[in-house]
Amino acid sequence: MDETQVYYVDVLLPLHLPGTYTYRVPQEYNGQVVAGARVVVQFGAKNARMYSAVVRRIHQQAPQWKSKYIMAVLDTEPIVTERQMEFWEWMARYYMCSPGDVMAVALPAGLKLASESAVAIHPDFAGDLSVLTKYERMVVDLLSAHPVMRLVDISRAIGVQKIMPLIRSMIEREIVVMDEELRQRFTPRKSAYVLLAPAYAGEASQRALFDELERKKRVKQVEVLMQFMQLSRFGSEAVAKRELPQGSALQTLVKNGILEIEERVESRLKDYSDAELAAPSAIQLNDEQQAAFERLSSPAASPGDDAAPSTFLLHGVTSSGKTEVYIKLIDEVLRQGHQALFLLPEIALTAQIINRLRKYFGDKVGVYHSRFSASERTEVWHRTLCGAYRVLLGARSSVFLPFNDLKLIIVDEEHDNSYKQFEPSPRYHARDAALYLARLWGARTVLGSATPSVETYWNAQNGKYGLASISKRYGGFALPKVECIDMKEAHRQGKTKGHFSVALLQAIEEALAGKRQVILFQNRRGFSLRLECDDCHEVPHCVHCDVSLVYHKATNSLRCHYCGFSIPVPQECPQCHSTHLKMAGVGTERIEEDLQILFPDTHVARMDLDSTLQKNQYLEILSDFEHCRIDILVGTQMVTKGLDFERVSVVGIINADNIINYPSFRSYERAFQQMTQVSGRAGRHGSGGRVIIQTYNPHHQVIANVMDNDYQGLYDEQIQERRVFRYPPFFRLIEITLKHRDADLLNTAADWMAMQLRGAFAGRVLGPEYPLVSRIRGLYLKQITLRFERTEAIADAKRVIRQIGDDLAKQEGWSGVTVIYDVDPA
Repeated sequence: MDETQVYYVDVLLPLHLPGTYTYRVPQEYNGQVVAGARVVVQFGAKNARMYSAVVRRIHQQAPQWKSKYIMAVLDTEPIVTERQMEFWEWMARYYMCSPGDVMAVALPAGLKLASESAVAIHPDFAGDLSVLTKYERMVVDLLSAHPVMRLVDISRAIGVQKIMPLIRSMIEREIVVMDEELRQRFTPRKSAYVLLAPAYAGEASQRALFDELERKKRVKQVEVLMQFMQLSRFGSEAVAKRELPQGSALQTLVKNGILEIEERVESRLKDYSDAELAAPSAIQLNDEQQAAFERLSSPAASPGDDAAPSTFLLHGVTSSGKTEVYIKLIDEVLRQGHQALFLLPEIALTAQIINRLRKYFGDKVGVYHSRFSASERTEVWHRTLCGAYRVLLGARSSVFLPFNDLKLIIVDEEHDNSYKQFEPSPRYHARDAALYLARLWGARTVLGSATPSVETYWNAQNGKYGLASISKRYGGFALPKVECIDMKEAHRQGKTKGHFSVALLQAIEEALAGKRQVILFQNRRGFSLRLECDDCHEVPHCVHCDVSLVYHKATNSLRCHYCGFSIPVPQECPQCHSTHLKMAGVGTERIEEDLQILFPDTHVARMDLDSTLQKNQYLEILSDFEHCRIDILVGTQMVTKGLDFERVSVVGIINADNIINYPSFRSYERAFQQMTQVSGRAGRHGSGGRVIIQTYNPHHQVIANVMDNDYQGLYDEQIQERRVFRYPPFFRLIEITLKHRDADLLNTAADWMAMQLRGAFAGRVLGPEYPLVSRIRGLYLKQITLRFERTEAIADAKRVIRQIGDDLAKQEGWSGVTVIYDVDPA
């Protein structure tokens, strides 16, 4: 950039805004601004705020309006690559959102700066407290001790939730002044390290030092110095200050020039550089694994070459050794100098897989998921950008990392619904996004599953994807024996105890007697699904959502699983005032408690959203189960996914009907996947696995498929139904959800939009209809679904749909209606 020229930048803001915005570059920043770097800009006409924006383009085309200047340059090098920008733009187009929506999700919080309203005492305030109210005096007292404070901190300190009217009144009377403060969310972690002063580097000088301290009877100083010498290998290395006794002795040694302290930047991530590595070449593949490896590592397709696919499905039964094949593929890519991405659907799965990958690849492996802190995620981002990580392992957000040479993407458990993001926008599917990311990089994609999604298997059957299969478990172990218990018959014969059949309890007893472990699957969390009056059958509902409240015994409350609203458990029915209240339905919390009563000498644990809220809590549960400190693990679908435990011999499915009867065209597919996956946790290391399914409909076809491990039978039936009823993979779906607090206004707006869509797309429009839950967080919902044939190009259709949505917002009185687009809804 010529320092004498005038330049402009088009920047992307992390806001729900269309396209980019143009700002002028001050001449003092000429030469410092680069595409992909962050700059600070002020956005908005009234109450403008400052944001960190990413530079998309640098040019000299002056806009037709007067442009604002950028306020600061945050990066000297790009933190977002050109390929990432292309990926963001594709995602915005495909999933019908704004590029700013993608940026807001893609960048870790540590790289997104936003101004926050800060308050200070007005320079002209005379200090007369007599004219102030109680809360105004509290604000002035706070600002006297802390000259600048954020609104949220003041609100918390004085206990006033609605703080703005109070602050606005004080601003009008020139008591305080409000300004915008830009906060840098990521700062490198610094730690104090202790070093030996250079004057005492030699052995003779050290001996003389100790002699002098002992002569002066400086006992504490001698103890600290001795500990330092041991940790530092006699002064040759620095020692973290936190590892030494804190107190006056250490301070005196520093003050007297014997020890020195310096601050060093320290990683927040665990160091694995000293780990002893195993060679991937030592992995012995059986014949089926070797054939799959050779198929997956065959030459990938070049652009326009349909004969050699670049996407493959690895269809292998549970415990068939797919991970060993993945490791071989990763090793091949790393030896060629490239990068690999390993996607997993659940954070809990990373705990086991990361240990296996680091066994072979050490500190070349980076982990990225939402349970990391903002600073940890930012550090992983920087390490990926500079090429320090060659293997990235993580959940769906890992597709946004700044790769520099990506040549392999593995999507394990590709069928899993957790790959789909529901809130906020973009509502992307990580598996499908990974396919486009691989296309940008010319990379190979491997989709792995024992129970592939119908769409993926259809693509493999039709030659769009390559297919490799493994039909037997690794080591020749048999698949678990699956038994079905007819709960109607069991109840009739008196062969139940609470929610358990006698057969399941006997299987648990036998497993525990043989020092084996048990996994029980119940896809409902909480203690009881609802509280019901035995007289009038009233059920407490959420005041904000159209759902019943779930009883949680741990907090003795009724809680909404959609918005978090909770109330204490009522002592009587709020309608008829009867005290005859009963619990109906059963969740994981109830299962856990009942097992502790039935097996009092057994360690029972629960793994669901409620029990894993704290960081690393899920790791502790998995570690305890792996080391046999837990005998029975009860859980929701978190326990169904890819976990490998040596001593699990029994798996129980408490209520299969809840899974099968969910109102969705994917319900049978999902039920088969969940039951087959959780069944696959049993007998993985030759202990003779046993699976017991409890159901009131034992003759259901899905249960028969699970018992026979018949994926092909399920697929053949599902693909026929979807062809007839016009569902994926033969049709693409776009689901439009409209939200508003006024049900009547929402109905009118939804009818208008459906009419406009029918005018544009005729018979492709279904709805509007209320969804299964018609009100969430105080907003009523209406849904419209559009179906397009797979062969249709729908880019133009998406533009028309967006335009109709924009036109709706312009109608009088409808600007408050929220319109949400979900492409390829799960």
